[in-house]
Amino acid sequence: MDSAISSASNITASINSIPMLNGTNFKTWHENLQIVLGVMDLDLALRVSSLAPLTDESSFDEKRDIERWEKSNHMCLMIIKKAIPDAFKGTISETIKTAKEFLEEIKNRFAKNEKSETSTLLANLISMRYKGNGNIREYIMEMSHLASKLRAHKLDLSEDLLVHLVLISLPTQFSQFKVSYNC
Repeated sequence: MDSAISSASNITASINSIPMLNGTNFKTWHENLQIVLGVMDLDLALRVSSLAPLTDESSFDEKRDIERWEKSNHMCLMIIKKAIPDAFKGTISETIKTAKEFLEEIKNRFAKNEKSETSTLLANLISMRYKGNGNIREYIMEMSHLASKLRAHKLDLSEDLLVHLVLISLPTQFSQFKVSYNC
């Protein structure tokens, strides 16, 4: 009996470790979801498309495989729906019956958000200006950090371009530094 309680606690803890999906955490949410479903051995419906329907000639193994897939699909859908906001659940089509399709629909909706995040990061990088407050090294590291975030969004900026963006963003008091670099 204690092992059943312990097992239920582990399942609950695993499911609760999936963060609630919001507009900014799709990648983290998706990774955590896949890890939890994989560790719980429930990801069959995400890895394998739906199986052929049963027939009178279906073997015992085929029936068992379909039952496993259907259980996996049902559990995946329940766990995914628990990890998304109620407001978002209503926007998913009622015709979607598989966890794989459901996850793909969510992914498509959040791909648009990723594009806007890329635009925002790029706009922030281009519009940065050093105002003389704080450490110049920290300022340059902040610009480098934004560039690395853009790389994660598959927008690779060359090191030369980043150096030029840094130089452009510096005020006139750094003009000697700019001249030295350009020589």
